[in-house]
Amino acid sequence: MTDAIATNEYIAAIDQGTTSSRCLIFDRDGHVISVAQKEHEQYLPKPGWVEHDAAEIWTNVQEVMAGALASARIGKEQVKAIGITNQRETTMLWDRATGDPVHHAIVWQDTRTDALTRELGREGGMDRFRRQTGLPLSAYFAGPKVRWLLDNVEGLRQRAERGELLFGTMDSWVIWNLTGGVDGGVHVTDVTNASRTMLMDLRTQRWDEGLCEAIGVPSSVLPEIRSSSEVYGNAKGGALDGVPVASALGDQQAALFGQTCFSVGEGKSTYGTGTFLLMNTGTEAINSYAGLITTMGYRIGDQEPVYALEGSIAVTGALVQWMRDQLGLIKTAPEIEDLARTVEDNGGAYFVPAFSGLFAPHWRADARGVIAGLTRYVTKAHIARAVLEATAWQSKEIVDAMRKDSGTKLTSLKVDGGMVANDLLMQTISDFLDVPVVRPEVAETTSLGAAYAAGLAVGFWTDVEDLRANWRKDAEWTPGMDPAERDKEYAYWRKAVDRTMGWLEDGD
Repeated sequence: MTDAIATNEYIAAIDQGTTSSRCLIFDRDGHVISVAQKEHEQYLPKPGWVEHDAAEIWTNVQEVMAGALASARIGKEQVKAIGITNQRETTMLWDRATGDPVHHAIVWQDTRTDALTRELGREGGMDRFRRQTGLPLSAYFAGPKVRWLLDNVEGLRQRAERGELLFGTMDSWVIWNLTGGVDGGVHVTDVTNASRTMLMDLRTQRWDEGLCEAIGVPSSVLPEIRSSSEVYGNAKGGALDGVPVASALGDQQAALFGQTCFSVGEGKSTYGTGTFLLMNTGTEAINSYAGLITTMGYRIGDQEPVYALEGSIAVTGALVQWMRDQLGLIKTAPEIEDLARTVEDNGGAYFVPAFSGLFAPHWRADARGVIAGLTRYVTKAHIARAVLEATAWQSKEIVDAMRKDSGTKLTSLKVDGGMVANDLLMQTISDFLDVPVVRPEVAETTSLGAAYAAGLAVGFWTDVEDLRANWRKDAEWTPGMDPAERDKEYAYWRKAVDRTMGWLEDGD
């Protein structure tokens, strides 16, 4: 952090995440001037159910905006725009007249709509809506979550049809409240968040009546779809009163933008609780036949939209947490690197953490985790090594699928997220993917992407080349693994993945 100079101008980014809300202040060089953060409660009413209190989240957002401004020792007049980035797919409905949420938000991790998505897939299978939306039928996405609320909370469907309710992912909720709420709040979302609902046509970037009808969501509750970088309105009240609200990007697309992946074939991977790997495919939406998601990358103002292929991994950093909290094999997360370095390899053990099924490129909800290849030779250090390799092998599965779908080979991988502090993991990823892995100087790429998009909208930065000039490398790892060894190890990994599948039966 650096002291702000009173004459300088800044951009604020609100990062509304799965476990906390943060506000960061960035200067023109993309440096973090200040940050304020507040966690919110996780509600777990039933196995597989995860909820948030959206009213608590909005209170926290207001607090962190004030906190970041105070920490930076600047006035609101020095903040030229506010950008928003958010946990994607987390779904809520609120009362248009009172501004009160009508139910807890259903979080992206929540699996209560598994049965509903299977029912929707009876006609046309799991790819029923993929050509239009880029998405397979999955409990992950927002549209079925809205349907669940309307069907299962008494009176909501009738209220929705009377026009009394508004739907939003967390970007819409934050923007609506920021711009006045019941006093003229703007009900919008951006193309990246809309592309995660299963209700938007990827090619037109508009809500599709046929999709809405098939999934069972009345279009009257939907926000207006806008670009990722434009002024939606000005903040009303609070610490940043009067400042333009000028961007919205789902968190993974914001990281793509913050990593300046503006050219076709440039990719980023965010290694956190789960992992999300996105590759820019340009102005063409590429249909995936290899198990990936076709999604919006971003759209700047009235420019052509940019698309991406995305592979999501459910469990990466969460596996290290599991080693720490459930098994007690390490006391702190960073210890896993030290433990893994005490052995040369995995001792023949492979760990596939399909704790809640497999995401891309398999999309198998019936899978559950396995440790395969165990012998008495294997120690906890070998297990630690297998835990780190699990993240790298899953990354390779996604990169291979991207090459199949797009015909474009990844040239390097820009990385961010909490796990990138693990040097052994970064080297392993470089070895397994056979590409350089590059860590940026500014680790806050998600918030930075939201700030960049907001700054472009108000002329704080001129164009994307300004943003490229800000990107600076902190560290780089280059591959050094023998290709024959890689192929042999990868074959064992695939055998271990096969053994996770079909564990659950229908009705389990």
